[in-house]
Amino acid sequence: MKQIPNIFTLINLLFGCIAIVFALQTESVIIYTDDQFVSSFNIPEKLSYAALFLFAAALVDFLDGFVARLLNATSEMGKQLDSLSDVVSFGVAPGVILYQLLRMSFAREENGLEVSVVWLFPAFILSCAAAYRLAKFNLDDSQSYGFKGVPTPAVGLLVASFPLILHYGSGMIDINEFLINKWVLYALIVILSWLMVSNLPLIALKFKDYTVKNNIPKLILGGVALLSIIFLQWLAVPVIFIAYIILSLLYKNQN
Repeated sequence: MKQIPNIFTLINLLFGCIAIVFALQTESVIIYTDDQFVSSFNIPEKLSYAALFLFAAALVDFLDGFVARLLNATSEMGKQLDSLSDVVSFGVAPGVILYQLLRMSFAREENGLEVSVVWLFPAFILSCAAAYRLAKFNLDDSQSYGFKGVPTPAVGLLVASFPLILHYGSGMIDINEFLINKWVLYALIVILSWLMVSNLPLIALKFKDYTVKNNIPKLILGGVALLSIIFLQWLAVPVIFIAYIILSLLYKNQN
């Protein structure tokens, strides 16, 4: 029974590996240019499959902790295994997705397909930051009901939402040009990496009690999440992420 949570953790790792495989199989990007030389593109569907597997990995990542507490099977090995799996699923895999998005961004430019990989490697700064964040978390026992820095799975899911927004649409708002802009992607890599390794006080989505007063930010975040999912589809993920940061800063005394 004590190994059941570890099995869930390994499934998280498996999904992360599958996501990497799909993200690496984006063989081509079709670029269209109209008479005014305004370009558009089709994002390879396999990059979306990679993103969906990361969301599946996040679900399993949540379940392994839940199952461990339910079976009273928490262990130091489980803690380390969880972080090792998260490095792959929410560090390496999102880095590969960002690598591909940068490649697509350059592909829209003249001679962009010949761009040096040096311009694409910054995507893996995020992967390094994720590994640092997880190691830091493992050494800090004070983050049970509040985090120092943004949790790695949150950043991983944010990045995973980008291909889904590009491929399936984002509801009422079209931000495709924004997400496929190389300078925006570089800025996001820097910002997200900093958010993970920083000591920014952020709320954990756990309940110390069930009083409304002590759970206001979580209730607000739940409302934002519900409305965003209904009206914004996959764009809900970035909206929820930003709302999470803002609410954490506004209610930092509850961390």
